[in-house]
Amino acid sequence: MHIVDGALAPEVLIGGGVLAVAGLGLGLRKLPIDKIPATGVLSATFFVASLIHVPVGPSSVHLIMSGLAGLVLGWTAFPALFVGLLLQAIFFGFGGLTVLGVNTVNIAFPAVIAGLLFRSVISRSNPKVAAIWGGFAGALPIALTTIFVAISLGLSGDAFIPAAKLVFFAHIPVMVVEGLISAAAVYLIMKVKPQLLTSNDEATEFVPTEVAISTAGEANNG
Repeated sequence: MHIVDGALAPEVLIGGGVLAVAGLGLGLRKLPIDKIPATGVLSATFFVASLIHVPVGPSSVHLIMSGLAGLVLGWTAFPALFVGLLLQAIFFGFGGLTVLGVNTVNIAFPAVIAGLLFRSVISRSNPKVAAIWGGFAGALPIALTTIFVAISLGLSGDAFIPAAKLVFFAHIPVMVVEGLISAAAVYLIMKVKPQLLTSNDEATEFVPTEVAISTAGEANNG
């Protein structure tokens, strides 16, 4: 899933870098204080899950758990996944620094799409139904990421087109596994802490109201 240094054309690298910066800016702006712990946990989850690589041409096969990150974090999945990719590039040489922007977009943007498509319906469903939607939300980003990776490689030269096709088919088992894991995770979240699937905008609006109520209560007690 990580594209390595030297595989992409300069214009693809520049375009990916610009889009990644835009996504990071939006994600940081939408990061509420109460979701910072969840952001760290999901960034670490991505980091650990994607450490085991099976090389496939210029890319590799591994779990990434981006769907769950998109459901919980929304646009904040950009900085969460960016940190994981940066640390992997620095410490283990996975991907690379020149392709960091492209890899971030390829992995984080599908996560955001999954969050936008499924978070609302999941938050309104009972745990069992939410788990089914969570499975789709876990599998879809993998499919989209493979498509984005294929586009990135295809735009860099005809020589990469066979590898681009291989990336999609190699990740079909990953889609199934990610869907099952995400379904189980969503079921647990809906049972234990469903507010994790509240959108960042809603969470931002909720926190000041909660603080205001608490402050008013303290004033009355005083």
